[in-house]
Amino acid sequence: MDMANQARIKEIAEKYGRENVVVVLGGAEAESAGLTAETVIAGDPTYAGPLTNIALKLSVYHIFELKDIIDPEIYEDQISMMEMVLDVDAIIAEMRNIRDELMDD
Repeated sequence: MDMANQARIKEIAEKYGRENVVVVLGGAEAESAGLTAETVIAGDPTYAGPLTNIALKLSVYHIFELKDIIDPEIYEDQISMMEMVLDVDAIIAEMRNIRDELMDD
């Protein structure tokens, strides 16, 4: 996640409250989605951006995880094509692993 997006997410979380922010990712690779999820939960693991040492503990999901709550026509039109070319299972597994590892229950 680039520094500008880190700054935007930090500002939004501060403005609206962490409990009112959900981050929805659309990354094409499990590893990059996981790194972004880690950043918005536990802080920038590269120690280079505005979220360095800032654990926002934001809720974060990949768009594939939200399929059941998105209007089927919109999902079909906007997202379903990507399901055919990406490793959806790996992306979802990575997101769950990151949340399980980093989020307090």
